[in-house]
Amino acid sequence: MKISSKVDLIGIGASITCAVHCAVLPLFLSGLSVFGVNIIHNFWFESGMILFAFVVGVYALRHGFIRHHRSPIPFLLLTSGLIFLLAKQFWQVYEVILLPFAVVLMISAHIFNFRYTRIVLQKEKNKK
Repeated sequence: MKISSKVDLIGIGASITCAVHCAVLPLFLSGLSVFGVNIIHNFWFESGMILFAFVVGVYALRHGFIRHHRSPIPFLLLTSGLIFLLAKQFWQVYEVILLPFAVVLMISAHIFNFRYTRIVLQKEKNKK
């Protein structure tokens, strides 16, 4: 498995981790506030997760874009997903509506990047 494929898988994993954090973590960790630990709806923690998703996403998509396919679609999907994540940060009332769109768009960006890279590599392989 090439590096770009591994980075795309890390990006998909980061997006899924974000979804699990936002959807499931509150159910298990709601009692931590008793001990002074506040991860749920913590602006700085959430911002760090968004920054992490941004860094991994751009790194993964940049590699596929520069070396293989030159398609802007994965970047557009990632950007759209990040916009939904940022919107979720500022309009937390709509978190349940915005989060699924963000996660689906970000995972789709990595899947498209992965598929476009595979298509180009397969075409190069067939030329030989």
